[in-house]
Amino acid sequence: MTAPEIETVIKTFTPEDAAAAKSWPFQEARNLIKRLDKLKKDGPVVFETGYGPSGPPHIGTFGEVARTTMVRRAFELLTGRETRLIAFSDDMDGMRKVPPQVPNQELLNGYLQKPLTVVPDPWGEHESFAHHNNAKLRAFLDQFGFEYEFMSSTDCYRSGMFDDTLIRVLERYDQVMEIILPTLGEERRASYSPILPISPKTGRVLYVPMLEIDAKKGEVVFEDEDGEKIRMSVAGGATKLQWKVDWAGRWHALGVDYEMSGEDLTESVRLSNRIVKALGAEPPAGFNYQLFVDEQGKKISKTKGNGITIDEWLTYASPESLSLYMFQNPKSAKKLYFDIIPKTADEYWAHLEKYAGQDGGKALDNPVWHIHEGKPPAVLPPVNFAMILNLVSAAGGADAEVLRGFIRKYRPGASEEEFAAADAMIGYARRYFERFIEPTKKFRAPTQKEKAALEMLSARLKEIGEGGAEDDYQTAVFDAGKAQDFENIRDWFKGLYEVVFGQEAGPRMGAFTKIFGAGATAKLIDDALARG
Repeated sequence: MTAPEIETVIKTFTPEDAAAAKSWPFQEARNLIKRLDKLKKDGPVVFETGYGPSGPPHIGTFGEVARTTMVRRAFELLTGRETRLIAFSDDMDGMRKVPPQVPNQELLNGYLQKPLTVVPDPWGEHESFAHHNNAKLRAFLDQFGFEYEFMSSTDCYRSGMFDDTLIRVLERYDQVMEIILPTLGEERRASYSPILPISPKTGRVLYVPMLEIDAKKGEVVFEDEDGEKIRMSVAGGATKLQWKVDWAGRWHALGVDYEMSGEDLTESVRLSNRIVKALGAEPPAGFNYQLFVDEQGKKISKTKGNGITIDEWLTYASPESLSLYMFQNPKSAKKLYFDIIPKTADEYWAHLEKYAGQDGGKALDNPVWHIHEGKPPAVLPPVNFAMILNLVSAAGGADAEVLRGFIRKYRPGASEEEFAAADAMIGYARRYFERFIEPTKKFRAPTQKEKAALEMLSARLKEIGEGGAEDDYQTAVFDAGKAQDFENIRDWFKGLYEVVFGQEAGPRMGAFTKIFGAGATAKLIDDALARG
């Protein structure tokens, strides 16, 4: 995930260091080790993530691959074993409805219930709708530098890779039905089958009961859509497995050792675990992560549009900040809305700064070790994201060169690489300001007490001038508030921010004044007083 020209911090860790690591990826890796010890499995250890190509990859897809990769790297450090990560696309599923956001709706309406790899690409760019979304997935994963093997459900079924598993389902048909049927309603039980034939006449995925099963021949009999009874082999892509059985069948066929999933699939995981055991294999290790919620605590929904997309996050902050968000507390429900972006961006830099001085288990528990797969960058920006955002806000969205000048004045000894890191943040901050801060700015007139304090502060900043230290400027702010007998100094700062910046919160004034300039900060105050 790190650009190759950026110097990285390479640390060597001992088995004792890895044993001391306590972060959740290492805990998950140890759970996987217990599973493998029990099975005495040799060869590469298989990690898997699943993707439904009925739509483009989204922020949840990123989270699952990022988190799985974190567990994978922790496992490799603990064991030294070879691993694989399979990014699996369920592209043989039938298209249940036409997504509302795609073009050529009428064309797609004629392909309902047909495998997604048969549905035409509504944009006319790829072989099918699934191929279009699969290409998006691969480009998406490549953008973040993930190491993975892509697998298509359609290819697996049609190549015969899943044939043995399909036969095993026929052999254990009754056991599988005993697991699934109690979870279904009466009407659904009457038509349920773990085997879904693809109609040889219409090409649609059929949800019909099996009239006959012949495990020795690998054949089933079912009633096609026109009422004709069809005897057909289950092999070679003529059939597929139904959800839950399909998941278990994939684990069985690919030898999956680890897969995580959202908490909404908890019951599905439980049933698929039972099914894969019925097929004669062990379920993978893994856990159910909690889903995202919006600022009101409501579940994020693509239909409602109450969340953040990958592209939106990357418009306002770095990929590394998004990776940090995914690292943090995966087993707790997480609020996913725009206000968290600046905070997360600066938390990333804070963790990176700490990493240089950490060793052993503490370094391995630092999120940046996981985010950068053991090779975090060695470069820090001269200022953090919040300060740049405050500069943008104070300067009214000034162009990048003006903002860069403020930062150079504040940190004249910073390297070009450090200024390059700041340059990237300037772009993010300006876009964030234009979208979320500028439209909500609301200046108010000062109270008499605030007016007197602001006049005193402006005069003091002009007296100190440009050569003052951060502490001098910060002390001037406190002194102005104390001189007006604010009972709670926080009320003074809140008033300062609302009157001068048009916001309820703002920067640490000492550092801000040092960067923005004592004269420029005094002018901000004078302009605010003139408005009032």
